[in-house]
Amino acid sequence: MEDIYAKFVSQKISKTRWRPVPPGSLQTADIFAAGSWDNEENYVSLWAIGDFGNLDSDGGFEGDHQLLCDIRHHGDVMDLQFFDQERIVAASSTGCVTVFLHHPNNQTLSVSQQWTSAHYHTGPGSPSCSSAPCTGIVCSNPEIVTVGEDGRINLFRADHKEAVRTIVWEVHFHPSNPDHLFTCSEDGSLWHWDASTDVPEKSSLFNQGGRNSTFLSHSISNQANVHQSLISSWLSTDPAKDRIEITSLLPSRTLSVNSLDVLGPCLVCGTDSEAIYVTRQLFS
Repeated sequence: MEDIYAKFVSQKISKTRWRPVPPGSLQTADIFAAGSWDNEENYVSLWAIGDFGNLDSDGGFEGDHQLLCDIRHHGDVMDLQFFDQERIVAASSTGCVTVFLHHPNNQTLSVSQQWTSAHYHTGPGSPSCSSAPCTGIVCSNPEIVTVGEDGRINLFRADHKEAVRTIVWEVHFHPSNPDHLFTCSEDGSLWHWDASTDVPEKSSLFNQGGRNSTFLSHSISNQANVHQSLISSWLSTDPAKDRIEITSLLPSRTLSVNSLDVLGPCLVCGTDSEAIYVTRQLFS
């Protein structure tokens, strides 16, 4: 860890990603991308690393990372992934997803493809269409999968102007018991996510069992009883989170479940199978 080089870039850096080396290549990574956030102007940039230990013409170390090129990015860079050797995909806090193309001949970046409203909020509590941050990206050429704070998962292709598929339609916390979350999806699922800590011995889909997990659940349960108004199971970093229980609320898989609402012990949802499902015994 002795050969560590620092360069001050006058930007808060949110993401850094190495450019993948070609399959079968013996070379080491020498180019990386960086994205910034929380600045008046944010950028996506490409950097190169030379041979460590050799002086360049300016008297600096060639091993120090040098800026190749950059381009302005609208909003905070929430995620950054290389699509291939020449293209980089950036996720924005504005809900936009952008593919940048690197031109090695003149060392510039340009916009190759852009989905400006990949993620957005709709509904009574939002304007007709308000942006929702895109929080994550996974790339596998030619496909790009994005996830955002609107609860949607989008599947894009680099050569398509619109999303190939969009799924996770609505997400609702129980209005009086936020330890319970309800989701519906295009794949026909209607799920109840139970992160309550007042029943530590309940069975759980993710529970690994054993003495330690039971002890942790008791510990957090006692803590929750004392500070019930201050602690959220969803925000806790404690291992007790592994006791989330997920229950499918529909008797069988149906067509897309497009909308749901929950109030007290009652839930209603509408589907593409031309059926409305209602239950008034959520917690029985």
